[in-house]
Order: sequence, then structure tokens, then C-alpha cells
Amino acid sequence: MGSSELIFRGHETQPVSDSYSPKPDKPWASVTRPIRYMLREQRLLFVFLGIAIATLIFTLFPASPGFVGSHLVDRLIARGDSVMVVDNFFTGRKENVMHHFGNPNFELIRHDVVEPLLLEVDQIYHLACPASPTNVVGTLNMLGLAKRVGARFLLTSTSEVYGDPLQHPQKETYWGNVNPIGVRSCYDEGKRTAETLTMDYHRGAGVEVRIARIFNTYGPRMCIDDGRVVSNFVAQALRKEPLTVYGDGKQTRSFQYVSDLVEGLMRLMEGEHVGPFNLGNPGEFTMLELAEVVQETIDPNAKIEFRPNTEDDPHKRKPDISRAKELLGWEPKVSLRKGLPLMVSDFRQRIFGDHKEGSSNNEASS
Repeated sequence: MGSSELIFRGHETQPVSDSYSPKPDKPWASVTRPIRYMLREQRLLFVFLGIAIATLIFTLFPASPGFVGSHLVDRLIARGDSVMVVDNFFTGRKENVMHHFGNPNFELIRHDVVEPLLLEVDQIYHLACPASPTNVVGTLNMLGLAKRVGARFLLTSTSEVYGDPLQHPQKETYWGNVNPIGVRSCYDEGKRTAETLTMDYHRGAGVEVRIARIFNTYGPRMCIDDGRVVSNFVAQALRKEPLTVYGDGKQTRSFQYVSDLVEGLMRLMEGEHVGPFNLGNPGEFTMLELAEVVQETIDPNAKIEFRPNTEDDPHKRKPDISRAKELLGWEPKVSLRKGLPLMVSDFRQRIFGDHKEGSSNNEASS
């Protein structure tokens, strides 16, 4: 089993070498953690890279130093919660949460969710997104934890479960059209399996669960070279490189700003409906239209370069968010043309080096 490593607790930064020996426990340390926090009238949010557990007492976030997770942590801390982040830093960046170092309500631990973790928590936001084993073994571990301690579990699934959809826009009742042996199938099927496991634990073990199917999301703190279309276009335009459009550019996607997604996740976790819920912006753009918006925002003279299409690339993707509107009272507020400049500002600072890491504003007007 892999070891866990405390990187930051409150005002205290811990050594990270293997030779580090923890300080002796304080006299009250034998009291179980949730009771300690109740006695101190605090809320603890436990954040894991890719997974989060949030509650009135204790919230866990696996994979939260990542793009979406770090913004979710910001919101929870801003409302007065205590947060513990657990991440293996495979895709997450410590810089995304470093602005919380020094905050006594924040903890950061290095741990991989494919290894079991013993904690007392009330809510879990499972945000980890790499393909199997994270989506299968990691999900099983987090569901097992939720069952053991009676925590509410939120799975962040994906629009990829719809594959190359034959229904447009996609409703949550649509079962999808996924090629199980395609080049994209490891991720697609991993998320579909995670949804299956989540519902099995709900039906068979009575675990309280929530499922969100997230559509394309963008904003500050995205990985610059992660291969996603928005980050690709923005980084290429800033570097004076051609914007690479695959195929004829007529494939469509829907793009939501990260603050809209965070609001949806919080409403889902704190609501009374299992889901699944589509969380995405129904505004639909072709890849060529997206490239043109990036041109308008960064450099009208940026060139567009067409390349052969990738295998199994979905032709259309657009969420039907009627269920989220009705049951969660949620819908996105930030348009692409309002949100993109904030992402561009963050990318410009990180690419050219004149910024403080992790401090990017994620607020935008509709």
C-alpha cells in the first residue's frame, strides 16, 4: 500500500522527505477527529486529488489541487469550511492551492486514491479524472469509505459516457453510443463503470450518492498542455502558433466556465436528488467557431491549421440541462466570450511568467 504524506497543515508546513518523523500526538489527539472538530465548532473539508468529501463536520476532496477541484476548495473555504486536500499530484498542481497555505482551516496530503484511506468524513466529492484504475479502483475505495462512515458521495462523471451520441441534445436518460474497444474507450468505459458502481452501492448498501455528468469546462488553472481543445487553442494563440483544428472543424461541443460548474456541484451535493445530472453550458460551438472566438480574444491574425481528424471523435455534444434547472435550480451564467478572457489572462501570466501561481480569479459576469 502506498504511503500518505502530510504536506501542509494549518500554519505548519511539514518536511516531505521519507525520513520525516511526526511530532508526538497532542494530549487530545486520541479523541476521534470528527468529535474534535465538533467540539471546536468547525467544519472540516477533506479534499483529495480527484475526490472530495464535504460535510457539516468533515469534507474530503481527492484530486482537488487540480483545475476544477481547486476552485471548489476556494468556494468552500470562502464560506467558512475547513478543508483537507488529498492528491497524488498526477494531474493536480500544488500551486493551485498554495494561496491557502497559512490558513489554519486548510490541510494538504499527498495520497493516491487507488490506495485505501481511513478517515471519518461526512461528504466526498470524487473529482479524480485519469482513466482506470483511478475511475474503478479509486471509486471503489471512496465508495467503501462512504459506506463505512455513512458519508454522502458525489461522483463527477462526464459527458463522455454518451460516446458519439445519436441523441441531440443529450438527456440523462440516454444510454449513450460508446465504442468499447476504441482509442477513447478506457476513459469512457471507466466513467460508465464508476457510475454503475456508485448506483450499486446506493441500491445495495444504502450509500447516499450523487452523480454529475460534466461537459467541457474551461477557466483559470487549466493545465496549459493537457490536450483539451480550449487550452490547446489559447496556448497556441499566445505562443503565436497555428490553431490546430482536426477534421473539418464542424464537430460541436458546449463549454461552461468553471465557476458555473462549481455552483452546480455544490447544489447537487447539498440537494436531495441522486441524479445523474448534466452539468454543462448548452451554448453549442463548432471547433472552427471556437477557434475564431479565440482569435478574436487573443490575436485576430492567428492562423488556423487543419489536420486529419482523430479516431472516435464525437460529432456532436450538447447537454440538455432541463433536469438541473428544475430540481437543482441551476443553470450556467457565464458566456464563452465573458469567461474566455479570464482564462487567457491566467494562461498569459503562466506562460510568460509574470504572476503569482494559484491566485487567478474565477469570477465572471454573464
